[in-house]
Parts: sequence; C-alpha cells; structure tokens
Amino acid sequence: MACSSPASQVQSERLQEVLARVSAGEPRAFAELHALTRGRLRRIALAVGASPHDVDDILQESFLKIWRNAARFDSGRASAMTWMSAIVRNTAIDHLRIRRQPSVELDQALAIPASAGPPPAEDFDYAGAEPIALGALARLPADRRRLVALAYLEGESRASLSQRFGVPVGTIKTWLHRTMLTVRKDCLAASAAA
Repeated sequence: MACSSPASQVQSERLQEVLARVSAGEPRAFAELHALTRGRLRRIALAVGASPHDVDDILQESFLKIWRNAARFDSGRASAMTWMSAIVRNTAIDHLRIRRQPSVELDQALAIPASAGPPPAEDFDYAGAEPIALGALARLPADRRRLVALAYLEGESRASLSQRFGVPVGTIKTWLHRTMLTVRKDCLAASAAA
C-alpha cells in the first residue's frame, strides 16, 4: 500500500476544501479549483486519446459537470482529484465515441425528395400508447423508475449514473437493459389486453 507524501495530502485536503466551497456556489472557489487542476486534467484528457484541439472543449464540458455536481462529491469514496479525473476521463471517452459516429452530409440529407402528396398516415397510436407506457413505468420499483427517467428523459450518461447509484457502469447498463425489457413486455401485454 503506497503512502502519500505530506505535500500531496495537503494538496488533496486543499482540493477537497475548495470543492466544498464550489458546491456552495462560490465563484472564486471555482476559479481557484480550475487554476489548481486544469494542467493535470488536461493531461488526463490527452492520455485518453483526445486530440489537442478538442481538449479545451472536453475540459470546458468537464468543468461544467464538476460545477453542477460538486455537491455530490463524497470524500469517503474518492479524493477530489480522483473524482474530477473520472469526470474528465468519461467526458473525453464520450467525446471520442461521438466523433466516431457515422454521419450523413447535409447535402445528402437535403437531396432526399419531399413527397408531393399528403404525409402518410401514422400507423402508431401515440394517444393510446401513452397510458399503457405510463402504467408500465408506474409499476416499476421506484429506484428503477428514477434510473430510467435520469437516463432517457434527462440524458444523464451511464458514467454519471454509475457515480450517482454507486455501482459500476456495466451494472447500470444491465439494469437499464433489463428494466426496458420489463417495460416492453408489460406494454405488449397491456396493449394485447386492450
């Protein structure tokens, strides 16, 4: 087990104190936190594989997440630098995933001809499906309902959900997959009975 040096322990305690002030909404504390950590967090984003011209965007998004979630920091689970490093790492990974998504050129999208006739009739009855979906969601346990709402309605990342629920990202993915299968099965059963 490695022992931390007295200097690194003082640095860790200072970061923890500054992060507590950030969670209280103190702007000067956030500026201090930024100054203390930007170099190391920049190196983490680069180590993940982000290109140097994307690092500033990744850091900006990461610091915004740190600002918004500072009150959720738990010093009993990790040091302040470890917590912030995880946010930067996950943001950089998400950024790289988005960059690798295939995209369609705007010119190609605009070249798709618009139909001259009236729009095709919708086959799906949204008004009839809404109460079925709401009922299926209401029958979920409260923690799974909250997980689904955070993931699919608020767009919270799997990494952020992992931190919020205190479980690995893989567990979050499994919970979401199983919960959505349950909701789907419940919806299909309810629509067949209707």
